[in-house]
Amino acid sequence: MSLILHDRIPYDTGEKSLPGIAPLDPADWVIRDEVFAQQMALRDQLITTRRDEVIALTDAGRAAAEELLQAVLDDLAGDEGYLIDADIVQRPDGVRVTLDRNDPLGALGRLVQQDFCLLQKPDGGDEHVLTGAVLCFPAGWMLAQKIDRPLIRIHVPVPSYDDDIARRVQRLFDGVQVGRPLWRYNALGYVDPALFQPRAEGVPKYGDEGQQRFIRSERQTILRLPQTRAVVFGIHTFVVRKPLS
Repeated sequence: MSLILHDRIPYDTGEKSLPGIAPLDPADWVIRDEVFAQQMALRDQLITTRRDEVIALTDAGRAAAEELLQAVLDDLAGDEGYLIDADIVQRPDGVRVTLDRNDPLGALGRLVQQDFCLLQKPDGGDEHVLTGAVLCFPAGWMLAQKIDRPLIRIHVPVPSYDDDIARRVQRLFDGVQVGRPLWRYNALGYVDPALFQPRAEGVPKYGDEGQQRFIRSERQTILRLPQTRAVVFGIHTFVVRKPLS
């Protein structure tokens, strides 16, 4: 797969401590950047040739996936780069995508650069569960190992995800309100700049620190859907070369 790099990350990752959760203007929930065409071509390829690795949907998540697709279409209606018909969307790169409402995540994955994870809290449950995802750009994890799992299990084997962090994240997912999305970012050094990096739990993913020539940053958004009440965790991935020291 070809190398896809951004010119820059559009927020300051130079802070020593990463930011916590901050409010997000709903108009900035879905964004596109200078490598839109390249990332979308890769997404098209992955969804066509490696679908089982990048898309998963449980029965419990279907209604939320359908609602999410419509929410993204509504958002894109305000973007002059998209031409939206009843069942055809022409992207800013000129590619025409047929909307298959029976395959909401497959359609969604071919419309925007952002990956999406659907998390829902079962009746009587204590944690949100991953009920669906389109994840073309995994940063060292495998969707098959996380689908239909609760938040604590999803974060195995992240050593920093202790009981205190788990409680705070669950409170966040419980508290996010319709129409008031949130965001944060991470920024980590990588040896391998590839966007598609699925790795099994426990397999190292960053490489030797002295050989990390790239920074990978995820712009992570958290939004609640109004009808199904599902929480949508969005991931827009940037990869840049590390500046020369």
